[in-house]
Amino acid sequence: MERSIKKFLENFQSLVISSLDEHNLPFTSYAPFVRKDNKFYVYLSSMAKHSHNLTKNKNSSIFFIEDEQECENIFARKRVVYQCTTKKQARDTEEFKELISLFESKHGETVSMLKNMKDFSFFEFEVIKGEAILGFGKAFNLEKNNIFELIDRKDLKGHQK
Repeated sequence: MERSIKKFLENFQSLVISSLDEHNLPFTSYAPFVRKDNKFYVYLSSMAKHSHNLTKNKNSSIFFIEDEQECENIFARKRVVYQCTTKKQARDTEEFKELISLFESKHGETVSMLKNMKDFSFFEFEVIKGEAILGFGKAFNLEKNNIFELIDRKDLKGHQK
């Protein structure tokens, strides 16, 4: 079995974000993303609830899940979740220019319009840890030092009678 989820993640154009609001209640939605240096970046309007939440609370998670139409079994959809710390990126920097270029390359013309809207900012998701579920009995940990490497779960005995 391949010991990396990098190929699985390459197929995604968007990710699911979970953030916490001012009452510590979870809020979940999605956004297109790019990945650079093992960090994930989304481009959000300040009007988006996630933008407000992520500015106030750096704790978040991002989620990738296999399409229902393509999965072998609805109970065992392949999925990856990362717990992250998040920070808002400044706009007028070289990093912003690099990220917007990556975003345009991956997501096309809509970004050309959005890049001039001053209420949009990049948010960086730095992985703390995560997990990958690749089918029944195929659960793995993911760690910050290599966010794609599948780490066997030791001393766990699941699905017992």
